[in-house]
Amino acid sequence: MPVAVLAPAKINLYLHVTGRRADGYHLLDSLVAFADIGDRLTAQPANALSLEVTGSAAASLSVARDDNLVLRAARLLADLAGVAGGAALHLEKNLPISAGIGGGSSDAAATLRALRHLWRVAISDEQLREIGARLGADIPACLYGRAVWTGGIGEQLEPATGLPPAGILLVNPRKELPTVAVFKDWRGPFGYVGRFAPMPSDAAGLARMLTPRRNDLTMAAIGHVPEIGAVLGRLAAFPGALLARMSGSGATCFALFANRAAAEEARAALTAVEPRWWCAAGAFIAERDHSS
Repeated sequence: MPVAVLAPAKINLYLHVTGRRADGYHLLDSLVAFADIGDRLTAQPANALSLEVTGSAAASLSVARDDNLVLRAARLLADLAGVAGGAALHLEKNLPISAGIGGGSSDAAATLRALRHLWRVAISDEQLREIGARLGADIPACLYGRAVWTGGIGEQLEPATGLPPAGILLVNPRKELPTVAVFKDWRGPFGYVGRFAPMPSDAAGLARMLTPRRNDLTMAAIGHVPEIGAVLGRLAAFPGALLARMSGSGATCFALFANRAAAEEARAALTAVEPRWWCAAGAFIAERDHSS
């Protein structure tokens, strides 16, 4: 039977650059949540490994389909687990690429989860995250799949239990923004570790806790994509918007709302006046299991 797994958007509710390693990689502190907006990866038994990509964002994939993270994740798991068979993979690509919401990393994580189930690979969640870390620093968080504090270069994880429910609106001005370019242009000073406890009980309380925190990469990202500033302005002006911020290295921004209905109402209103922007409304994922 086919195995279908959601590859959800990864949202940096705040992101502080706290230092730099000797090898040049930046150290980060972030609260990461996942939205029920994303791509979908389906795997079914086959003699060989193959990948088909469809969906609204399929045409924008800028990497060769035989060398993207989905196939790299599948090959790595097969090699390490000694799997001789293959799988027919289908990726429904809905999230924009190079967008600061972990699309490629989430796709790779969904691939690892789906193939562990399809191939009946007897490895633990921790071992799967170790495999994911070989492919990218964001993949362990995407494999964790619930709200999480991240540190280091993104690979250090600590559960952020009790994240309250909230509606979320994601908006991208349809501009790709490579992460490397943003970090190259980022200028200090280094930020602080912004973790807090206890976790607020509702979306309004969460927004209040997040307000003094920030995304340290915002100005560097706006230098590459000035439209980010316009998106943030639009989001902040919506009635009911509790917080507007950029996610990751951009160019996707988000607004928090009390619930999904409020986020969907804002999405409809924004789409009417900015039809060229990519917009999607949803809510935080509370559970870890994204399979269907």
